[in-house]
Amino acid sequence: MCGRTWRAGRASRRTRGWRKSSAGGAGARRPGCAMPSPGGGIDTPVPPRRRIREREGNTADAPPPPRGPGRRMSSLDPLFRPRSVAVIGASTDPAKIGGRPVAYLLRAGYAGRILPVNPNAPEVQGLPAFASLDAVPGEVDLAVVTVPAAAVPAAIEACIRKRVRAVVMFSAGYAETGEAGRAAQAALVARCREGGIRLLGPNALGLMNPGDGVYATFSASLHASWPKPGRVAIATQSGAVGTWCFTLLADRGAGISHLVTTGNEGDVDVAACIDWLADDPATGVILTYLEGARDGARLLAALEKCRARGKPVVAMKVGTSEVGAAATESHTGTLAGADAGYAAAFQAAGAWRAGSLAEAADIAAACTAGPLPRGRSVGIVTISGGAGAFLADAAAAQGFDVPALPEEAQAELRAVISFAGTRNPVDTTAQVANEKDAFGRMLEIMLRHGRFDMLVGFLAFLAENPARLDPALPALKRARQAWPLVPFLFGMRAPVATRAMLLQMGIAGFDDPNQAMQAATALAWLGEQQDRRLPGLPSPAPRALPDGPLDEAACRALLSEAGLPFAPSYVAHSAEEACDAAAALGWPVVLKVLSPNLAHKSEAGGVRLDLCDAAGLRAAWDSMLAEVRERAPQARVNGALVSPMLRGGVEVVLGMTRDPVFGPLLMFGLGGVFVEVLRDVGFRLAPLTRDAALDLIRSVKGFPLLDGARGRPKVDLGAIADALVALSRFAEAHPEAAGVEVNPFLALPEGGFGLDAVILRATG
Repeated sequence: MCGRTWRAGRASRRTRGWRKSSAGGAGARRPGCAMPSPGGGIDTPVPPRRRIREREGNTADAPPPPRGPGRRMSSLDPLFRPRSVAVIGASTDPAKIGGRPVAYLLRAGYAGRILPVNPNAPEVQGLPAFASLDAVPGEVDLAVVTVPAAAVPAAIEACIRKRVRAVVMFSAGYAETGEAGRAAQAALVARCREGGIRLLGPNALGLMNPGDGVYATFSASLHASWPKPGRVAIATQSGAVGTWCFTLLADRGAGISHLVTTGNEGDVDVAACIDWLADDPATGVILTYLEGARDGARLLAALEKCRARGKPVVAMKVGTSEVGAAATESHTGTLAGADAGYAAAFQAAGAWRAGSLAEAADIAAACTAGPLPRGRSVGIVTISGGAGAFLADAAAAQGFDVPALPEEAQAELRAVISFAGTRNPVDTTAQVANEKDAFGRMLEIMLRHGRFDMLVGFLAFLAENPARLDPALPALKRARQAWPLVPFLFGMRAPVATRAMLLQMGIAGFDDPNQAMQAATALAWLGEQQDRRLPGLPSPAPRALPDGPLDEAACRALLSEAGLPFAPSYVAHSAEEACDAAAALGWPVVLKVLSPNLAHKSEAGGVRLDLCDAAGLRAAWDSMLAEVRERAPQARVNGALVSPMLRGGVEVVLGMTRDPVFGPLLMFGLGGVFVEVLRDVGFRLAPLTRDAALDLIRSVKGFPLLDGARGRPKVDLGAIADALVALSRFAEAHPEAAGVEVNPFLALPEGGFGLDAVILRATG
């Protein structure tokens, strides 16, 4: 049977005169065999990329053309760009899971060999079927396994015998089901590795490569929406999210180069896919959705590779709350929570963190409209004065420069429409609808004089009405060609076909002008990241922490050796020793209990401040120890620490927590007893450079308190940055340290000092 309709299971003899594959032989498409479309009709002609290959004389069995100058073959090439696809468990019914890959490959006009494996049918959807994979002649690059879990081991053994290079596994019932499933998955992955097979899945929705006609997926989304080739690649751990994203992109007029869903990630994970896509010339932008990562270093390296290749990455990460983290089996931590490591990794590698799938699609589509901007000067053009004011406010809030146009330019604009707003924002008014070339002339004047890095606008309903849009199109095209480095981002109502046409011209459209400004913010940030690189500093030699529990004196000594400055202090074992220490340091002093069991001494009553004389210190000694014994009777007391009572400056907190995925995370925020209440902290990955440390300091909301707000003296930011860099070196050198907190660190107009220190040792 040559073809079936999608609506019914009965055969439908529809013919179109498909050319026979140049490879011929088993599995080649037969002349006269039509392929089904979602509505039961005949699909579009042979895809352009296939026609190009045929015109150049490439056969289906020939190696695929190189994907870039000097590009090396990757072990994932057979997965993303196979020359032949075997479907194990292929169904004669194109609506069934085992039938969909065959139907989709036929519909796409896939130029390689399609090899259905079904022991019970001599023919599958018009193609010769094979009783087993062993019976398939020739080499097989990719096998799509659609059989139940019980039949998977035999299918994998057949793939190993056949020397299949990659497998997409739809089959479920593995790690997602519990301990027994995890053990079965581990055995499956081990066997694939022994056989030299790259495995996508199990429990994966598969992948799509529209440009090459590769559809190794059972996604039902293709019944309603067929992806067109484009520049956005989607790499996701969730199949449903991935297909939703490609439809969101389609709504914005953007096509995809690839969609890959990794499922349980037994072997191939999102990081490996991003790494491959970084080298793929068909891909210009990568949208990724993550629930978690096995190997933070590999993910970070893949993101950094994309930045080095000039390919922006837009990332969605779930599991930011305790509930979300539990749902995705993520880790949790105190202030770091479930998410700080990922946020720091995206920031370090220059990937934009999107807050929603719609935002991710908006920004990914906008990235395909042209090069990223390299500055923050924005021109605003609207057909409504109110929208211009709104966009100007939004631009100022995002740190954009909205420079006024020179008077010469404003005079030229008024010569076109006398009552237009001409300063920037430029309000062309609705009058442009009545004058054929007015909008284009005003746009050209604005761009010629403004020297903007970006153009953001509001076109309202102009793009929805061909009678109004068509006269403006030539001017828009001329402006885009004359200023190719300036992104054009317009809020407007428009049909999908119009959005696609404008995006092809280099103009990104958004449903709301605020979305256009949000995309401008993302593009500006991504542009700023292009010239940055991960530090690549040499790691210090590992050093072991001293044996036994660490009290504050021991913690201060270790961190001081690493380069963190601390206020001078003495250890006292009696009230008299404390008085001698105070006399040496100078009054007033601070008295703190010394115990390896009390990370938060003030909560146990173990701190006395502003002691001005010996009598007061002796009384404080007795009352403090008595209170500690009452509140924390289990605590071992080693005496007390005496240090000077320092005043002025701003208390901040420096910290380190060891993320299980990404390693040491450096923390900075406003310090003191309210740090866990205010939670005004930021995180960065180690190793930390001085510039990165300064960027971290400036990232917190309370930064104005450090920078002279309301007449306060500015603190020494360099001293804080140097202390953070020293803490970063300590964290790398001491892998046994699970966490470090210097709270407070007193930032002064000149220099700064740590006033307390805790080092937490890793357990287990």
